[in-house]
Amino acid sequence: MKARIALLGGILAALLLGVFAGQAPRAVSAAPSATASYPPIGNYVVLFAKIRSVFRSHRPPPPYETYELFRKQTTDYGYPDYNDTYQVDYWCRNSDRACLKRKLYHLGAIGRMRFERAAFNEDYDPGPPTADIFQRAPATPRPAAFKPTPEPSYTPLPTIIVVKALYDPDYEITDVTREGPLLDVRVKPRRTPMRNRLRELWVDARTLEIEKFTATDRLFVFGNGSKKIYPVLFTCTMKRLDGYPVITHIEGRVGGGYAYDGKHVTYDYKKIRFPKSLPSWYFDASDYGSHLDEAPLTGDQR
Repeated sequence: MKARIALLGGILAALLLGVFAGQAPRAVSAAPSATASYPPIGNYVVLFAKIRSVFRSHRPPPPYETYELFRKQTTDYGYPDYNDTYQVDYWCRNSDRACLKRKLYHLGAIGRMRFERAAFNEDYDPGPPTADIFQRAPATPRPAAFKPTPEPSYTPLPTIIVVKALYDPDYEITDVTREGPLLDVRVKPRRTPMRNRLRELWVDARTLEIEKFTATDRLFVFGNGSKKIYPVLFTCTMKRLDGYPVITHIEGRVGGGYAYDGKHVTYDYKKIRFPKSLPSWYFDASDYGSHLDEAPLTGDQR
């Protein structure tokens, strides 16, 4: 049974930071202490700010990452749908999310090298597993020549004076309940719900590390010269790898009256690795044809 956690205090938007006159500035730690207990004395605005700060203390992700993505879906009758069940191997550069990918089908066929900019909320498979879950979904329609900007580093700012700062979050917490060692934090966007995708967070009550979250996404259906978009709710499981939070599993449910194959879909991210470097031609599709003999190994070839 969930134990409800009462709202403490009014919606304050200020955090007091300060040092004594004459002291050198000191950094404010983004991560809570090992003995911290949550929710903290304060209010939901502060709690959300701390959760996001802990997550972003691990940003930006490593320069390169590789992973295998396993997609499974069922038919409208509940049977495995092998036409849209497959594996895709990715080699990504995180500065601009440029990726080389190769698709493996259930009968063993291996697809050609393809270029993609890994992202959620697009008309292709979601990723990468190190995605910033607090980042807004792209505006639609987006420019044809869209190119993501590099993630900034979230180094905590030094304390220089006693200040009262207004914090204007994209979300507000609507409820917090305790589930054993976790806090179940329900949120709703304060603006542009299509772009601010988070709906619920399960966080470690002691460290505020995110263990699971739900977020909106979209399913794009093409046919007869038209495109229809259906809302999807993703429930994502996370773990830490080399100190970075990564998504390992996604359960997707399609809504909006969608009643066809693939109403329930799952994604599993496996063999996530952070290599020191990758060949530069991986991220230039025009070079793929001249490197056919150097195509990276996939699946059981690795």
